[in-house]
Amino acid sequence: MVRSDIKFTYEDYKRLPESETKRYELLEGELVVVPSPSVDHQSVSFNLVLILGNFVKKNKLGKVLDAPLDVVLGENVVQPDIMFISLERFDIITKDEIRGAPDLVVEILSPSTSAKDRGIKRKLYGRHGVRELWIVDPDRQTVEVAVPGKTGLETTGVYKKGESLVSQVLLDLRIDLAEVFAP
Repeated sequence: MVRSDIKFTYEDYKRLPESETKRYELLEGELVVVPSPSVDHQSVSFNLVLILGNFVKKNKLGKVLDAPLDVVLGENVVQPDIMFISLERFDIITKDEIRGAPDLVVEILSPSTSAKDRGIKRKLYGRHGVRELWIVDPDRQTVEVAVPGKTGLETTGVYKKGESLVSQVLLDLRIDLAEVFAP
């Protein structure tokens, strides 16, 4: 992320041409380019959307959405790879964007986004009330789970391929990570 003295606002972000808005995030006033994801990234994302989507739909729990979709957190705009919003919180869903913290956010790491996902975005999610964050590493085939704690989002476990992930937000959900990291 290149630092500049120019600070963008949410209004500036919304004024970008339509074709441009799906390629950026607005993090603490910095306009950040979001690069196109890799095939491995997209495979993991697809697998997780299927698993989460089927579970949420079957149990009538809410909605699973995926990028690109703006999530407005104060003056910040992020585009999580995947998110879950519970029925109780549907009021944050508008026609064009999500205005508030999803219950569950999934960030799938890429070499160019890893520091941002683990750093500033994790802090933003914690500060704005995300109840659970999954940081998925396709290279290491791991999923780090973090939930609110005394110092923000704190890691409760790191699961690897061959293990089952259990969610604190989506009760009764058990994910065999072999399914997530399947080609």
